[in-house]
Amino acid sequence: MIGETAKISIEKTTTSKIDSVDFNNIKFGKHFSDHMFMAHYANGQWEELQIVPYGNISISPACAALHYGQAIFEGMKAYKNKQGEVLVFRPYENAKRINISAKRMCIPEIPEDLFMEALTRLLQIDKNWVPTQEGASLYIRPFIFASEPVLGVRPAEEYTFMIITSPVGSYYGEPVNVKIETEYSRAADGGVGFAKAAGNYGAALYPAKQGQLKGYHQLVWTDAIEHKYIEESGTMNVFFHINNKLITPSLERKTTLPGVTRDSIIHIANHWGIPIEEKRVSVQEVIEAIQNGTLKDAFGSGTAATIAQIKKIHFNGIDYELPPIENRELSNKLGQYLDRIKRGTEPDIFNWIMKIV
Repeated sequence: MIGETAKISIEKTTTSKIDSVDFNNIKFGKHFSDHMFMAHYANGQWEELQIVPYGNISISPACAALHYGQAIFEGMKAYKNKQGEVLVFRPYENAKRINISAKRMCIPEIPEDLFMEALTRLLQIDKNWVPTQEGASLYIRPFIFASEPVLGVRPAEEYTFMIITSPVGSYYGEPVNVKIETEYSRAADGGVGFAKAAGNYGAALYPAKQGQLKGYHQLVWTDAIEHKYIEESGTMNVFFHINNKLITPSLERKTTLPGVTRDSIIHIANHWGIPIEEKRVSVQEVIEAIQNGTLKDAFGSGTAATIAQIKKIHFNGIDYELPPIENRELSNKLGQYLDRIKRGTEPDIFNWIMKIV
């Protein structure tokens, strides 16, 4: 809940950093906007709501998140249309998902009205940080961490909710090469694979680094029991276009993150009349489809990358080359259509866009 007297206090920076940023050459996650939102949870309610100049924060060495991993986050993007208005893509879905993660990690939920008000006010103040360059956007990072200074394995009683924003360019500058991972696991049945928990990403860093050293941008994670079924890839959900049907791993086992972009692609495919199936996708099925020529496309989807076309898949010592990128009619069409919706040049028939006024 929110404290009865809770209002967002605002302290604006006296010196903007915006002129120090080359918006024609921005790398992902390297620059941060002038302001950030903060709220504190204690005594059963969210309070101390404030927007302040972006900067370092003070935490105790006993901060519970540092010791026991109670930390979750979201990822969203804002764009500018030709009229200079700020557009946010499906923010209510992120508001829902952060609370799904919160429940699983024993973190108090964020009321939707608090989430949306904080997001709106922050973007109103930092609207000039939303890039207008082709392929660029303002990445939005809401996150919650246990901030109680305490040692002891139990849910914390104090938390901090923050939103920071960052102007970004493309996450991947080229189609990706991926390696199907059959030794390490990202998630297991009954675990936290469906939550956007910080620890999921930390645990993936070592095996991902080993793959990168061999020339692969990302790993394709498989199930933890048999390593026979595909789940997701790095920071993305995955899709395969086989026998004129779009297939993607189902969310049924709760080992895969329910991506907002993934859900958007499913909606679009259904609208376009493209057959689509959510199911357990076996590695063998994908490899056989590559070998017999029935796989026409493969790509990852996510907020950071939107759509990242897969150029090469490595499995069991063999690199499998996929069809030429220029021939990928479906992923090219999906990526362009999503981009037009996000930038306001395509009618928003799904009501996905929130305009910041």
